Amino acid sequence: MAWSTRELADLAGTTVNTVRHYHRVGLLDEPDRRYNGYKQYGVRHLVRLLRIRRLADLGVPLSQVGVVGAGGENTPEVLHALDAELAENIARLQQARADIAAILDDGAPADAPPGFASVASHLSEADSSIIHIYSQLYDEEAMADLRRMVEVDAEAGAVGDEIGALPADADEVTRQQLAEKLAPSLAQNLIEYPWLSDPAGHLSKSASVTRQTFIQAVTELYNPAQLDVLARAGLLAQELLSAHRSADDDASPSVRHTS
Repeated sequence: MAWSTRELADLAGTTVNTVRHYHRVGLLDEPDRRYNGYKQYGVRHLVRLLRIRRLADLGVPLSQVGVVGAGGENTPEVLHALDAELAENIARLQQARADIAAILDDGAPADAPPGFASVASHLSEADSSIIHIYSQLYDEEAMADLRRMVEVDAEAGAVGDEIGALPADADEVTRQQLAEKLAPSLAQNLIEYPWLSDPAGHLSKSASVTRQTFIQAVTELYNPAQLDVLARAGLLAQELLSAHRSADDDASPSVRHTS
């Protein structure tokens, strides 16, 4: 029994182009030809093609199919590496499914920052954009803390909405009032998450890259009035933090050691 290229491909569940590609890369021997020039594939070609397809289905790169198929010494190493890669892909897909479920449950935008689906509706376009950027600058622990901050702020009120809607030419009184509204939550964040004052231990990029990226991002994402409010609120938050620390120091009883 002899098969044509198309018949062989059909038997193996693949395509003629794939069979030809295997010929080109040296994985499948060229068969004899009939008197009219047509190829004649036999059982050994079918079995070889099926073995190649089996390894390819497992994810073995074509460049290593020959060695793995021949049972080379590094076959276990190749398979272990492949297994590790598949495990990473499975974890990534499972996370993607979990993210999709959260997006659907919360009615969040599909492009909401990872892990922020539940609060995405409370984020302005600028805030959502900056969180996307933060996810590339800070580690997972820092991002988890940031998510908790956003959740608390979302429950506390609409200060973020007011800042998001602030026009670039907002007057002095409005700016100061918004800064004073925002400052307490910023101060509370500094108390609960001390690393905010010194984030070096939570950076996934260098300090210089993080600083440059942050400065460029905020100056493009927020208008001058919004930046002014954020700067004022930051200064007021530092004052509140200092007052809090002083109060703690005053309230701390002195410890005396007696012999």
